[in-house]
This record gives sequence, C-alpha cells and structure tokens, in this order.
Amino acid sequence: MLYQVYLRHAVAYVPSVARTEAGIYREIEPVTVVAATDTEGLRRAITARLNEDNVLIPTPARGSIPKPILLNYAKVKSWSAFEKTAFVWTILKNPDGFQIKPGRRRSDRGWEEDPATIETFPNGATIEALAERITALIQATNTAAQPRA
Repeated sequence: MLYQVYLRHAVAYVPSVARTEAGIYREIEPVTVVAATDTEGLRRAITARLNEDNVLIPTPARGSIPKPILLNYAKVKSWSAFEKTAFVWTILKNPDGFQIKPGRRRSDRGWEEDPATIETFPNGATIEALAERITALIQATNTAAQPRA
C-alpha cells in the first residue's frame, strides 16, 4: 500500500491513491484539503486515508493520461508549478509495518527519497500513532517554510 500527503503554502493535500494495472500509483478522488495548522483535521484526514486500500484502476493509454488531480485543488496549471513550492511525504505499508519517506527536492525537478530521513514503524504500530507523527512532520515543515516577519 502506498499513500501520499503534500504540503503547499500552508495547506495539506491528502488524496486517495490508486494503483494502475501497470503498477503505477496515481492520486484520485477524494482529496481532503486542510490547513496545515489544523492539527485535528489533518490527523483525521491522514487516518482516513491510511484506513483505505489502494484501489486497482485501468492503466490509461499513453495519449490519455489525465492531469494530476491535485492541480485543481492547488489552483495551479502544471505539475512543475505545484512541485516547485510543495513538500511530499510517501507512506508505505508492507508486511513489516509502515515507512514514512519525506521527499527531498532534486536539483533538476521533482522529489526523491532521502534515505537519512526515512522513519520506520513496526507492524504493531497503530494508524493513529502514524497519523500523529505525519501531522507533526507536516506542521514542523510548515512552520519552517513560513516567511519570517
């Protein structure tokens, strides 16, 4: 299972994630949008997503790949405009437990995993504890990203 949470301009985007038949993950509806400062709302949104399975969807044909769903919510025209000012956390669920993988910016564009910042939660960890940790990471990043007065 794979989940993603994004932060852009003090707003967190918590989409549902589907897996295509080809094994590629895509964000789909519903997307929960919540202020990064809304601790309880953010925790609820993350918990709800972590309780979902990744649905299987058909792989879109090469010429008919839809625009990323988050563009509508962030009110930007392109994925590159979104990713320039956004942060991402990927959450993986596997038989051993969960991993939180904060993305770091690549020099060319996009994100990549930063092995030094990956956090592992053992199989017995609760989804609530995981959601609490992700919420704390998002809020710390949001605070650090805010311009100083």
